Amino acid sequence: MTRFALTVVRHGQTRLNKEKVIQGQGVDEPLSETGFKQAAAAGIFLNNVKFTHVFSSDLTRTKQTVHGILEKNKCCQDMTVKFDSRLRERKYGVAEGKGLSELRAMAKEAGEECPGFTPPGGETLDQVKMRGIDFFEFLCQLIWKEADQRKPCSLETPSNCLETSLAEIFPLVKNCASSKFNSDSSSAPELVASVLVVSHGAYMKSLFGYFLNDLECSLPETLSKSELTSVSANTGISLFIINFEKEREAKPTVQCVCMNLQDHLREMTETC
Repeated sequence: MTRFALTVVRHGQTRLNKEKVIQGQGVDEPLSETGFKQAAAAGIFLNNVKFTHVFSSDLTRTKQTVHGILEKNKCCQDMTVKFDSRLRERKYGVAEGKGLSELRAMAKEAGEECPGFTPPGGETLDQVKMRGIDFFEFLCQLIWKEADQRKPCSLETPSNCLETSLAEIFPLVKNCASSKFNSDSSSAPELVASVLVVSHGAYMKSLFGYFLNDLECSLPETLSKSELTSVSANTGISLFIINFEKEREAKPTVQCVCMNLQDHLREMTETC
């Protein structure tokens, strides 16, 4: 059994996010001033987490967000980020650059509803899902291949352990009834990797839907139904623990520690 942590963060706010304009892949808008502050806040929140791998969408808003996060990290400032087009936002075709209200009007005219409606030139929900699955399976294979080369964490230096660094800031893990996250559990293998992924709202919703519906992801008792179906806020943080066997036939098991966490944004909200 191979076990790793997957931390997924949505990019920071852009001007077009605030104006409710569809960006998709074709409108490559940079972060706004608020977006840079959100990325820095996420970085401070995650500053003691030791990541072994960092992946990001190759669009500007995600690139700027991942750099903002790593700048604040005490362990990973010099880590190489791997930019992957499979992590891009859903492609919205002719709707890119138009307001969300216009997309809804297009869907209504076609006799459909969002988000199931696919604008001309856009990706279907199934196509976005397949991109997510492709990346996730690639990631599992990568972690498995590298697992034998990684040395286990030293008990004398718990601050360097992947698991300990996560447990210090994600107390929700203690509330998971079926959790094997805590290192006190002798039956759970050690984490062999801790992966950071920075991506986009619709893409993340699709990937999380795959975890929930196809892989039957276990959930914290505190997670509400609305949180399961909503798009993450800008720089919302989600953490999953992935367990899998090397055989391709065996499905990975996924445990959700938290979804779309926004604790790091509280101070920003209070000062606005």
